[in-house]
Parts: sequence; structure tokens; C-alpha cells
Amino acid sequence: MSISSALSAGVSGLAANSARLAGISDNIANSSTFGYKRVNTDFESIVIGDSRGAARYTAGGVHASTSRDISTRGNLVGTSNALDIALTGRGMLPVISANQLDAARGGDVSLMMTRTGAFRADEEGVLRTESGLVLMGWPADQNGNIPNVARDSTVGLQPIVLNANDTYAQPTTRIEVGFNLPAEATVGGGAVTPSTTTIQYFDNLGAPRNLTMSFTPTVGAAGTGRSNSWTVQMRDSAIADDAGTPADESLIGSYELTFDDVPGGPLGSVTMLSGGAYDALTGDLTINAAHGPITINIGQTGTTNGLTQISADFSPTNLTKNGAQAGVMAGVEIDEQGYVRATYDNGTTRTLFQVPVVDVPNPNGLISMDNQTYKISSDSGAFFLWNAGTGPTGAIAGYAREGSTTDVAAELTDLIQTQRAYSSNAKIITTVDEMLQETTNIKR
Repeated sequence: MSISSALSAGVSGLAANSARLAGISDNIANSSTFGYKRVNTDFESIVIGDSRGAARYTAGGVHASTSRDISTRGNLVGTSNALDIALTGRGMLPVISANQLDAARGGDVSLMMTRTGAFRADEEGVLRTESGLVLMGWPADQNGNIPNVARDSTVGLQPIVLNANDTYAQPTTRIEVGFNLPAEATVGGGAVTPSTTTIQYFDNLGAPRNLTMSFTPTVGAAGTGRSNSWTVQMRDSAIADDAGTPADESLIGSYELTFDDVPGGPLGSVTMLSGGAYDALTGDLTINAAHGPITINIGQTGTTNGLTQISADFSPTNLTKNGAQAGVMAGVEIDEQGYVRATYDNGTTRTLFQVPVVDVPNPNGLISMDNQTYKISSDSGAFFLWNAGTGPTGAIAGYAREGSTTDVAAELTDLIQTQRAYSSNAKIITTVDEMLQETTNIKR
């Protein structure tokens, strides 16, 4: 009978509003939880039978369904720690639970995702949060390069582990010089006066070595004027140090230089006598030092951006080079592209890992887990690993956390409405009870 259906509808109203109250309670409780995504509760009507034209109506009631609004992004909140990270746009960070570390090291990864995290290195150097979420990434090789990996698979992803006692020495592989050679030293009949300078470089193990460059002018007979010609010899101290070779036998490169007699005294031509070939387009020549090749840029021919010859003193002032002696790790940061870079006290920077950004076609279809983490489901679609800031994904922001998407004022408004709706449904049940009591009294 209709009165019974009204009782059932009232009960369904109580259950639906109870579900909504539970969602509101979760939202308010997590209003300060970083990365929290609020719960939405939607009501759907239930219709029993077709009441069109009928004298009696059967109430169906209401059904509540809840969902988490994962695609909505919270505001970024600045912090003071470089390893507090969040995303500026779409996507998520790949993580695993700390109790899966051993399996992950063996290549068996049960991937989870999160929008933000306060990561710290534990006693083993594992980058993780206080709740036990371990950040995952692709390890770089010795040169800081990330290998090609499958983007639709977790193969290659490893827990990010930092060694606080890590030391790093960067060998010198490139030197750029900007020296001026005295033009008057090439005047015919003058004394042969070499110009010499020593450049310190670092070998593969970070040990300091010396590269000596000696410029000897070509001096003709008296009255012949300037020859504008020099011979440069390069000697490596490491050869004498390591093999006991006399310094005069440590020659690793020799070149004949000529300069144009035009304003600025640019380099005119370079003739290789020994060592590596000179590239006139780049101004580079490569010598084989004791611990590997070193490219030296002496400038392009016809320009004054390297070696020059004007009537002034020898001035080896413009000198740049890479390389550094061994240094200890001083800090770690994650940049916008997701590269985990370590800085050392010798001033060098080295790439250790790259953190990809995980994206799925339907973020709201993900399965919600504890600690603001999510898992793939059939509703979310398959994942793809992007470089941060590429494709549809956002960049990674360091020194930041993503705030909760809960709006406390809106939740309190919903709370008042839910309370009133619950009371109204309870009143229906009370009214039905009174009507049934009246029906019972008819028999008396």
C-alpha cells in the first residue's frame, strides 16, 4: 500500500542523507590534508511502477552515490623544503608503498600515484614520505643521461635512493681560451721569446693536472718585418707524473698558427703538426691527454673570439673550462622537468634520476587508496609516463605542496541542508507511524 511505500521512501532518505553526511565529515576532517580530493554525494530518484493516470502512487525513494573529484586541483602552498613537490597541472607522481621496496628492486612494481608529497631520505637514503610512500624514477647513467624506456610500463622505474656520502669528480673535457700574442715578438731580427701559460685541468678521478701551452714566435731575418706566425706546443704534466716521462717528451699537440694583418689581429690559419685536427668552422681541436681527450677551442679563423695577435703584451686572461675535483653531495633538488639533481661542494651538478608524470584518460575513474594515493582501474584507462611539462601534463614544482580541495564554507552549508533533509525524512517516518497507529485504532 502507498503508506508503506512512504515509510520505505523515508528510510531511503535517511540512508541517503547519512551517506552525504559521511562524505561531508570526511571533507571537513581533511580540509588541511595536503593532496586531499573532496567526496561528492549525488542523489538519484527511484521510481516503482508507472503512476501516470493511477489513483494510487507508490513511493520509490532515493539512492545516494558517492564519487571522489580527483581531477580537481588544489592550490599550491609554498614550503621551505626542496623535496616537497607537487604538480602545476594534470598528472600524478609515481610512488609505491615502502613495504614493496624489495619487490620493486627486483622489477616487480605495483604502481600507485599521488598528486603531492613531502619526501625525505630515510636512513637508507630512500626518498619517501612519513606515511611510507616511496618516490619512483628512472636512474641516470654516469653521464647524467636518462636511457630510453617504455612509457606504458613500469619497467625501468626504480625507488629513488640518495647516498648522502656520494662524491663526484667531473673530468675536464673542454677548455676555451682567449689569449693575445704580442705581434712585435714576430718582427724579423728580434730575439725569440716564447709566451707560456699553464692551465690546470682535472682527470677522470678528480686529480688536478697541468696543461702547458707554449707559443713560440717565428722570427725571420732582420728587416723582414712581422711574420705573424707562431708555433704552439701543448704538454701534459700527467704523462710525466704517471709514467716518469721527462717533460720535454710529454708533448701531446703542436700547431702552426698564422694571424691576419688586419685590425684586431684575427687568427688566419692553423696547421696541425701533431695532435688532433683543427676544425675551422668551430675553432675546436682535440688533444689526447693522459686521462682522455680534451677539446680546446682556440677560436675560428677570421674572428677575434679566441687567439688574437695585436701589438700588446701576452695576456692569457680569457679562460673557461669544465671539470672539478672530487666533491661531497651538498643538496638535492627536483626541477620542473622532474630531474633529480645533486649539487656538490665543488660547485658541480649531476643528474641522478628523472621522475616521470603519470597520466590516465579518466582520472576520476582511479581507485582511491589511503594517504591520497590512487590505483589504475578499468574506468580510468591505461597509464602513460610523460616527461613533466610535456603532453597534457603539468610541470613539477619544488618547495610546494598541493592543498586540499575542500571548501569548508561550502561544506558547512551542505551540512545544514543535510541536517534539515534528514530531519524531514525522520518526520515522514513519524507521520507514517502515527497514521498506522490510527489505522490500528479503527478496530478498537
